[in-house]
Amino acid sequence: MTEAVVFDLDGVLIQSEEVWDAVRAQLVRERGGRYDAEIQRAMMGMSSTEWSQYLHDVAGLPESPEEINREVVERMLAAYREHLPLAPGAVEAVERLAARYPLGLASSSNRELIDAVLDESALAPCFRVTVSSEEVAHGKPAPDVYLEAARRLGVDPSRCTAVEDSHGGIRSAKVAGMRVIAIPNPSYPPDEEALALTDVRLDSLADLTVDAVSA
Repeated sequence: MTEAVVFDLDGVLIQSEEVWDAVRAQLVRERGGRYDAEIQRAMMGMSSTEWSQYLHDVAGLPESPEEINREVVERMLAAYREHLPLAPGAVEAVERLAARYPLGLASSSNRELIDAVLDESALAPCFRVTVSSEEVAHGKPAPDVYLEAARRLGVDPSRCTAVEDSHGGIRSAKVAGMRVIAIPNPSYPPDEEALALTDVRLDSLADLTVDAVSA
């Protein structure tokens, strides 16, 4: 029985993977580094500590990971101020489930970005807790961020349903012991191995109803 719902942010509530990709690709190319599909996919789900180190070590950015992280976050915030890419039906889905369940958010985004998105979308009051993977030891696909969200909610992970879109996020929630609803991101779809781990697969947020969660 589900007692709480924990949302992912990027790729579920906001269509931001393209923004992340564009921002990091531009920065790497400005600095003369390497950015390709392999690097983009490897970073999906990583915490800010992990992807900034990865950009330094693998993509070849000369700045320190701390400087890389700060520059990317500033560019992401600027992009969100210009246009917040909320997914169709995101507000309605969150409000619909918040009327029935306590909600958490478990995101790989930086704390500043999580807060900016929830404030700008006016969804902040719907969430009891929000956790950034920079606040735990390991990013997705490790289960840390989902386990911490459940702990803060005061609900056993086995009584939580996670809403995810990516291969790393699906694995993270599943290893945490949660029931997983997948809404695959069409631009960056999860692999079939990850999809096989999910309990429910939906086409869109419009299908994310109380019935879908409680089924």
